[in-house]
Parts: sequence; C-alpha cells; structure tokens
Amino acid sequence: MAQGLRLVLFGPPGAGKGTQAQLLRDSLKVTHISSGDLFRHHLGQGTELGLRAKEYMNKGELVPDEVTIDIILDKILSVSDEEGFILDGFPRNPHQAEELEKALNGKSRNIDKVVHIEVSEPELLRRLGGRYVCRACQAPHALGEGEDAASKKCDQCCGELYQRDDDGPEAVKKRIEVYNKETMPVLGFYRERGVLADIPGDNTVEQVNKQVMEALGA
Repeated sequence: MAQGLRLVLFGPPGAGKGTQAQLLRDSLKVTHISSGDLFRHHLGQGTELGLRAKEYMNKGELVPDEVTIDIILDKILSVSDEEGFILDGFPRNPHQAEELEKALNGKSRNIDKVVHIEVSEPELLRRLGGRYVCRACQAPHALGEGEDAASKKCDQCCGELYQRDDDGPEAVKKRIEVYNKETMPVLGFYRERGVLADIPGDNTVEQVNKQVMEALGA
C-alpha cells in the first residue's frame, strides 16, 4: 500500500475508530488526524478554540462547523502528498464533507477510501461504559467488568487512565442520537463517489483490522 493513502475512518462513538486508526497509522506509515485529539490539545493549551469546543464536547454534541472545519483543514493541508493521512472524527456532516472535498480538489489530494465501521447500539453502550483514555498519550483502553481504572496504567506509556466526560451514560446516548441524525447522511455522500467500504465492527479488534486492510487492498 502506498504511503500517500488518504483515508477516512467512519463510525459511531465507540466503534473503535481510534484503535483502528493507530493500527493503520503504524502499518501504513501515514499521519493520524483525530478531530477529538486536536480539540483536546487546544483545550489543554487553553486556546480560545479549545474553550469554545469544550461546552459542546462535554454534552456529547457536535462542535459547530465554523470551529471544526478551519482547524481540521489547516492540519490536513499541512500534511505532504507523500505522507498521506487517516481522518478520524471528520467529516461529521455533508457540509463538512463538501468543504473537505473542495479543499482536497484544490490540492489534487482526493480521499482514496472511506471505511465505515458498523456496530450495533447495545454493543456501543457496553463499550463506551468501559472506555478509558490515557491522560498522557490519549491511547484508548477498554476496561473489563470489575476492573478498576485507578489500578490500571496505559499499555503504551504507563500513564494514568481516565474516563472522558462525553463517555458518561447520558452524554453517550446523546452522541449516538446526534450521530444517527446528523452524521449518517455523510455515508450517502461517499457512497455516490464509489469510495465507501462497510465493515462489521462487532468483531474483535484483530478481525476488524484484517477486514479493513482487505478493503484497502492490502
């Protein structure tokens, strides 16, 4: 697979996009661009953008387009053609998809493939209830029943694990509702362009990754 691959990972909250993005980043040697990580970086730096995004993220709502598009496109267009990228968490509605396509057309860097990871709602709720993130490197971790986050450290950097505000029960339900209403229409946008691949995501991480790689022709 060429290093210049331009890929979008698509799926509801809890579908495993972050985990798959890390695996693909390492195997394909491309830049991983996570909208959530970018916003949390700005939040941690105390920027105006971060503070504006915080109130929406904590309630499980989408950050407004005018905030999202500028920062994501700025990051995407800083990546060279040779590097390629994996987009995780963007675009989240048809308008964002159109703006992304317009920007990439201007640079002759269209999206090569959109991978849609499909997961049932009961499985999403189960996963997100046990999802924790490393405070240092933002790597996602799934805690099993009875496991205590306080006594468990990050597998990658031994950092402290915590549960994000938007992974709380009410915020999770809101995020899934918003995804179904506002984000699902983006699938039609990419299906029309012939770049969409649907992958069942209720399987193990390894099984999903194998199917994603097959969809990419690897």
